This record gives sequence, C-alpha cells and structure tokens, in this order.
Amino acid sequence: MINQTLDNLKLDLKEIIKDLGVEEDIDIFFEVPKDPSFGDYSVNVAMRLARVLRKAPLVIANEIISKIDLKKNNLSKVEVAGAGFINFFMDQGHLNDVIFQIIKENDKFGSSKIGEGKRINLEYVSANPTGFLHVGHARGAAYGDSMARILKKCGYDVTREYYVNDGGNQINNLANSIYERYKEQLGLDCNLLDDYYHGPEIITIAKDLVKLHGDKYLHEEWFDYFRDYGVKYLLNNLKEVLVEFGVDFDVWFSEKSLYDSGAVKATIDKLVNDGDTYTKEGAIWLKTEARGDEKDRVIVKSDSTLTYLTPDIAYHSNKLARGYDTIIDVLGADHHGYIDRLKAAIFYMGYDPDKLIVEILQMVRVLQNGEEIKMSKRSGKAITLKDLIDEAGVDALRYMFSSKALSSHMDLDLDLIVKQTNENPVYYVQYAYARICSLFRNMEANNLEFRESTSLDKVDEVIKELVGLLLQYPKVIEEAATKRLPHKIASYAYNLAGAFHSFYNDNKIIGEDLEKTNELLTVSRAVGIVLKDALSLIGVGIKEKM
Repeated sequence: MINQTLDNLKLDLKEIIKDLGVEEDIDIFFEVPKDPSFGDYSVNVAMRLARVLRKAPLVIANEIISKIDLKKNNLSKVEVAGAGFINFFMDQGHLNDVIFQIIKENDKFGSSKIGEGKRINLEYVSANPTGFLHVGHARGAAYGDSMARILKKCGYDVTREYYVNDGGNQINNLANSIYERYKEQLGLDCNLLDDYYHGPEIITIAKDLVKLHGDKYLHEEWFDYFRDYGVKYLLNNLKEVLVEFGVDFDVWFSEKSLYDSGAVKATIDKLVNDGDTYTKEGAIWLKTEARGDEKDRVIVKSDSTLTYLTPDIAYHSNKLARGYDTIIDVLGADHHGYIDRLKAAIFYMGYDPDKLIVEILQMVRVLQNGEEIKMSKRSGKAITLKDLIDEAGVDALRYMFSSKALSSHMDLDLDLIVKQTNENPVYYVQYAYARICSLFRNMEANNLEFRESTSLDKVDEVIKELVGLLLQYPKVIEEAATKRLPHKIASYAYNLAGAFHSFYNDNKIIGEDLEKTNELLTVSRAVGIVLKDALSLIGVGIKEKM
C-alpha cells in the first residue's frame, strides 16, 4: 500500500524534474525524518539538481512542490525545509490503511522481492570441531542466522553453510590430545603439548573410549579411529547446542572432502601453472601483494605442508563454482588481515573477488556483578554457548547479540538479561507483545466480542506514532538485508515496543465505547503481528503471558 504510494509519487517527481529540463534519469530516495515535525518522508533531490539546473536548491525545491498533486498522491501537505529538503506529509487516513494491510498480510508484511533470483551463500560459526562453542561463536551464530532469515524475507535464495575444519593439522592435534587423555585414564603418563587441546571435553571423550574399548588402543593402531571419533563427538555436540540456540544449517561442508576429491591439489597446480606463484626458500608463494595484499603469502611450506590459506582457496572456489551471486563469510576479529589475500586468491582462481563479502565480528566481554568473567563455573575453562544458554536462556541471548552492530565490541551483562523488568531490553519487547495478548484475553473475560474495525476514525490522533513506525518496517527490513545489519531489526522492535507501551499507558483501550475499543484493538493486533515478525527475524520468541 504505502510502497505503491511512494512508487507513484516517485514517478510524478521524475516527470516534474524532466519538465524542469533535466534529461538524465535521476534516482529519488525517500528518507524517514528523525523528527516527525519534518513529515513522514523526505527527499534531497533539489540539492542534487542544483549543479545541473544552475539554481539554488531552495528555488528548485519550491518549483517542484508547486507542481505536485496532493490529492492524487495521498498527501496532506508538502513543505520545503532547510537548504532544500522536500518534506512530504501523508494523509493520515491513507497512512492508517497500513493497519489493515498488516492484518491482511500477517507475517508476509514487510516481505519484498529485492533479492529475487539472487543466490547467496552465507557461512558462519565454522568453529573447529576441537572443543565446545564459546561466546564468540555464539555471537557469530546469532548474526548469521538472523541475516539468513532477513535475506529470505527479502526474496534471496540463501544457503546457510558451516565449514567443518576436519582436514588440517588441528585435527591431528585433536587425535593426539585424546590419546594422551586416554592413557591418563588408564593410569599412564599424560603428555599434553602446548598446541594440544586441554579442555574438559577431551577428558570426557577419553573416558568414553575407555568404557567402550578398555586398553585396546594401547596395543593397536589408534590414530585414525581417535581422530574420527573425536570429530564426530564434538561435531554432534556442536550441532545439538546450535539447534537449541535456534540455529540450523543447510550444508555442513567437510574440509577433508577437499583433500579427498583432489580439489586442494588441483588448486595448487592451477596457481603454479598459471604463473601466479613463485618459489623462495623452498616454499611456494602466491603473488597476493600484486592484488592489494600487504605482502605475498605462502601456500606450500618448505616442508611440503600447507598453510591455512590453501584449502580456503579451494573451498571458496568450490562455493563460487556452485553459482552463487554472493558469498558472505562471518569471521572473527583476528581474520581482518585475511580478506585481501583471500580476494587475491579468488581472482587468480578465475572468479570475481567482489562476490566475496567478509563480515568481521568483534569481541564479546561477559559481565556479572559488574566484573568481567572469562571462565565457566562448571568447567573452569572458557565460557561456552551451553553455559550461556543455561544461565540466560535463548531469547535473551539472541536478542542481546542481535542488538549491537557486529563491528562493535560488546558487553554481555548476565545480570541485566535475566532481570524481569523494563531495564532488560528483551523483557521490554516481549512484554509489549504479552500486553497485546492480555487485551484480547480481557475482552473475552468480560464477554465482549472483538470485531476487527474497517475504519480508524475515532482513534486518528492517538495512533499516529504507532502508524508511523509500522510504515517504516518494510524499509527497515530492506536496509537490514542490503547492508547486512540485523541490529536494525532489534532496534526497530525495541522502538515499536516503546511506542506501544506509551500507547497502552495513555489510552483506556477497553472502554464503554465498543466501536472505539475495537479500533484500538485492531491497531494493537497489527502491532502484535509486526512485533512477532521482527523478533522472529532475529530468532527471538514471543510470550503471551508474563
């Protein structure tokens, strides 16, 4: 409804601009002013035309608004402000139609087709299966899953992918770590080297192996079995915790499969045969500096072992060969320097490096009692995602992780997110939805029949803020999708909840005038639909009672 209105207004503005003597097609972008006194929508097109028309923006803006048909475009007025902004005030009755549109479309409201026909591969978490998921992985999981949901809402064909690092030296170290703990369980010396894994999960695996096999593997070849058993055990645990966290994947891609299929060797051969490498000090170097990297990178070491970059090149080539328009990697803060070398390698493999987008997630500090905590109470080791879920619950964690831009450092206050007060943002948002549900329960308890209104004439003035926010929802989703900013959805949900709390406190919603009551409840129902949908996009559930 409103999108169609804006599309029609955009066409009218383009015709007016053409009549002013501008031959080129000018893009027009509608912005929502932060101050409602500046209207419902605003454009800065007059300022952009100043050089072309050789006139002051104010003059151009006034010429444009003199030609706008208010009635045709469902406008109550148009004003020129500041240096030449054109502010549009929509007819309130027309704006109110968004309430009926939301109720009709339900959870389809805010959907768009901007991503139609575009395929995206979204890779996130991808933690090595050498231990349990920790708080950093939790943030990446929340971000990636929310982005997948938002992109799908906008029509993109999204593949959610997890890259299982089951083929490198870290997996050899995992097998060796398990064996040392296995010996320890059988009363022998345990020799854990510095680069082995020291977590409690390794001890658990060793105990399981002793239960299953006794001392059998003190006398038989153990390496392949221990490696495969350890990877399977830790990967299954990882999958279970992610499902509990509301995160699922379409593809679990094995690094080992790249070696088994010959893809890693083929990658090296291509780079060498195409002249994109050189040999120095017995190692093979890729010419990444020539493509914007700070220096060239080794892909095969002098002892013939591979660097982490080499299978990653094969993996990203595999993803691009699958025909994706865009591949998005969500990586930790320590990978920032990795981007240029990976893009250079993608170019040498014959693909467009601009198809790769890397989102870097910053560090998370966990706070309790005002102090940073780094260790789990249960294990004495790093805080795991499972620890956090047990402490705070999935909804609170998903909301808090989604509420901050991925590029900013984050404090996760465990005391705050378990509070059952309005100080806790997720409680505040979920309570707004619960309040809406309570209104309909109260109607039923009082033997009053709710009938969805077909007009909102009696509540025009008191619903303006809510209507204004509801109108913004499709554009917020679109911005979150195209700029990959799921925190925009969390922020929107919080603002809509705040507006509803004010609306609830300022108005006697269930009153003697049943017609007015039904109008207010109709608006409340629309708010509930959008709140529920916004929360679902960031993996947060709703509560009907609190």
